[in-house]
Amino acid sequence: MRAIILGANGQLGRALSAVVPEARALARSDLDLTDAEALATVDWSAYDTILNAAAYTKVDAAETAEGRRAAWAANATGPAHLARIATEHGLRLVHVSTEYVFDGTEDGPLPEDAAIAPLSVYGASKAAGDAAVATTPKHWIVRPTWVMGDGANFARTMRTLAERGVSPTVVADQVGRPTLASDLAAGMLALLDAEPGTYHLTNSGSAASWAEVARFVFEQSGRSGADVADTTTAEYFADKPAAAPRPLNSVLDLTKAEKAGVALPDWRESLERYLR
Repeated sequence: MRAIILGANGQLGRALSAVVPEARALARSDLDLTDAEALATVDWSAYDTILNAAAYTKVDAAETAEGRRAAWAANATGPAHLARIATEHGLRLVHVSTEYVFDGTEDGPLPEDAAIAPLSVYGASKAAGDAAVATTPKHWIVRPTWVMGDGANFARTMRTLAERGVSPTVVADQVGRPTLASDLAAGMLALLDAEPGTYHLTNSGSAASWAEVARFVFEQSGRSGADVADTTTAEYFADKPAAAPRPLNSVLDLTKAEKAGVALPDWRESLERYLR
């Protein structure tokens, strides 16, 4: 595979670089997806696959005037440029989406064709990027949830709190599955053997709330899970009026990827390994 990785400094980008060490790995400082002129300087004939892990992921900041423009540029305009390039050069385009394109009000695991109904600017911008990527024939849109890898993330925060003797209060009515970046990177490459399309890809295992994930991290850190208290999303954001709304149900249906022969390990197993 002659691949170019975009967003190489992010958690997933770093994991992809580890899985495909021969790929050209570019951070935003190397190549800005929103800059059409910069994209035109790339010799795309040198590649057969674009692995796009670049995104604006500051969910709350995206609700501001400046953040809104940045989110739409990175999450919608940038992927649209890549879709055009992929079509013109016959490239495979692997693009990372998010469950924030859904409103999270439906019960049960969400399939790939669930109604697109984002609650936030971030979710809307990602949904627009997905729609653009879907226009190029050889596209793989991959939706993970709660990604944790090499960088700042929920698990690292909870580990730090546990080590400092802090007993946090964590949201218990948002439910999903953590996705370890290293597992996700390997799974994305495996999906290239499947038909193009949209795939949900997270670690497997029973769904859990953020509070339950926090308890797992605390227990792995030598603290009691009882040191983590529950709260609701409404209570947690009561004094944060500028915060973006979050989907409560982030559990994705993994059947399509599993039928294609791609299944990631149980999130508890992978998170335990990650914490070690």
